[in-house]
Amino acid sequence: MPQKSRDLRIWSSASRRALFIGILGFILGICGILCGMFWEQIFNALLNKQMILRPNSVVYDRWKNPPVELNLDIYLYNWTNSEDFGNSSTKPILEQCGPYRFVEKPDKVDIDWHDKNASVTYRRKSYYYFDAAGSNGSLDDEIITLNAVALSAGAKTKYWDVMNTRLVNMGLTMYQQEMTVTKTVDELLFTGYSDDMITTARTMTSIFGKKVEVPFDKFGWFYTRNGSADLTGVFNVYTGADDISRLGQMHTWNYKSHSGFFDSHCGMTNGSAGEFYPPNLTPDSIVGLFTPDMCRTVPLDYTETMEIEGIKGYKYAGGPRSVDNGTLYPENSCFCGGECTPSGVMNVSSCRFGTPVFMSFPHFYQADPSYVDQVEGLNPNKKHHEFYMVLEPRTGIALEVVARFQVNMLIEPLKGVSLYEDVPRTFLPLIWFEQKVRITPEIATELKLIPRVLLGGQIFAGILFALGLLMMGWYPMQQLCSNSSRNKSSKIHGTENGKLGQASPCELKPLNHTPTKSPSIPKKRNSDSTPDQSPLLEKTAKDEATTEKSNPMSSISNGKSSQN
Repeated sequence: MPQKSRDLRIWSSASRRALFIGILGFILGICGILCGMFWEQIFNALLNKQMILRPNSVVYDRWKNPPVELNLDIYLYNWTNSEDFGNSSTKPILEQCGPYRFVEKPDKVDIDWHDKNASVTYRRKSYYYFDAAGSNGSLDDEIITLNAVALSAGAKTKYWDVMNTRLVNMGLTMYQQEMTVTKTVDELLFTGYSDDMITTARTMTSIFGKKVEVPFDKFGWFYTRNGSADLTGVFNVYTGADDISRLGQMHTWNYKSHSGFFDSHCGMTNGSAGEFYPPNLTPDSIVGLFTPDMCRTVPLDYTETMEIEGIKGYKYAGGPRSVDNGTLYPENSCFCGGECTPSGVMNVSSCRFGTPVFMSFPHFYQADPSYVDQVEGLNPNKKHHEFYMVLEPRTGIALEVVARFQVNMLIEPLKGVSLYEDVPRTFLPLIWFEQKVRITPEIATELKLIPRVLLGGQIFAGILFALGLLMMGWYPMQQLCSNSSRNKSSKIHGTENGKLGQASPCELKPLNHTPTKSPSIPKKRNSDSTPDQSPLLEKTAKDEATTEKSNPMSSISNGKSSQN
C-alpha cells in the first residue's frame, strides 16, 4: 500500500509537469500562427505611426530641412534668327544654352499645426547659390529671347475694347518695344531687369483697374524667389495622424480648397505637395503632384518597376494624360482655360496674371508633333526630357525625382497692336528647368531594413509554431519511449507472470546476424531412460552416480533412509 501511494504521487507530479508543458506549447503554437498571419499588419501599423508628420520627430526634421542635395539646372533658348520672324519661309531657330546650375537650400517657415483636422500650414522658402563648376556657361552670358513684357502687355488687349487697346499700342510704340530683348542670364533668372512698360503699367492701375495686375517691379523668371516665402503661397497638408493614406496630401492652398484658376474638378487643390506620397502604392495607382507655379495638379502614371540604391520602386511618369487638354482624356477639358490647344501644353495663363504662358515637358516631349514642327532646334527624347519619380511602394518615400518643365509663350496676331498684327501663331519655348533628387545611401539603408524585419517576423513566427508543436508532443513521445523500454526489458528477462515476454513492436532487429549454436541433446541410451530427456535431468543423474562411487557413506545413508 505505501508503494502504491508513492507511485501515485510520482504520477501526479509528472502529469502536472506534462500538462503545463503541453498548455505552454499550445499557446506558443497559436502565437506562431497568429504572428505569421498578422505580422505584416502589425508592422505596417508600427511603421505608419513612425511616418506621421509631427513636431520633434525624425520625419519632421527631414521634411523641414531635406537632407538630400538639391540642384536646379536651368536651360535657356537663344533665338538666333529673331529678325526673320514673320517670314513664312523661315522658322524660329533656337539654340539651347546651359545648364546653369544653382544649389537649392529649402526650408519651411510659418509652420502652424491643426489638430482638429490633422493638418499643418506652412510656407516654402529657398536660397539659391550659383554653382559655376556644375554649369555650362556663366551668369554673364547674353541671351536673345522673346520680349515677354511686351507680349504680356499686348496679350491683355485680346479681350479689351478699342480704346484700351490703342493705349497699350501707344505705350509699346513710345518705348520702342521690339519682338526680342538681349539680356544676361543673371537678369533673366533671379536678378531681373527693369522695363519702362512695367513702370508705366504700375502707375496706370487706376485707369485699367483689375484688368492690369503687375505684382513685380522687374521681370525675371525666378525674380523674388530667392530667399522669399511669398511667391509659392500658403500650403496646408495632412499630417497622416488620422489617416496615413493622406500624409502630405493637399488640403488647401492659399486657404482655399479650389484654386479658382480652372473650372470644376480641375481647380481642386489635391494631390501631393511634393514631400510625401501615398503609401501602399500599386501599379494601378495614379500619383498627383500639385505645382503652385501652374496652380494645378499634374497626374503621373505608373510605367515600370526599377531599383534605386538597391531598393525596388515604382516609377510614375508624366505622359499624355499629364499634358492633355481634353483631346485624349475628356476629363481634362476643364484645363483648357479658355484656350484649348492640341495635347502637349498646359494653359496656365490665368495663373500667371493673364500672360500667355503654356507649360510643357522640355522640347515638347509627349506633345502633339505640331508644336515641334513650329520651330527648329528641338529634339525631344525620353532620356533627357521625361518627368518622373520613383517611389518605394510600401511607404511612398521618393527614391528618385526628376522634375522637368518648359515655359512657352504663345505669339499670335493681335488686332490693334502693330507689333503683333502680322505674326504667325507660334508656341515659342523660352526656358526649361530640371531638378533631380535622389535618396541618400543612409536613408536607403534604413529602408532596406523593412523587408528584413518583415522576413524576420515570419521566421520568428515559424520558430514559435515549431517550438509549440515540439512541446505539445514531448509528453506523448516520452510515454511511447518509456513503454518501448519496458517491453524490451520484459523480453530480455524471459517470462513475466507465467507468460513469455513479448518484444516491443518498436524494437529493431539487425538484418544480418550470426545465428547462435543451439546446445546438442544427447541420444537415448536405452528404452528405460528417464521420461524427461532434458540435458539438465540427464546431467543430474550422472552427477548422483558419480557421487555414490566416490562416497560410499552416502549409499549407506540412502539405504537407511529407504528402510525407514
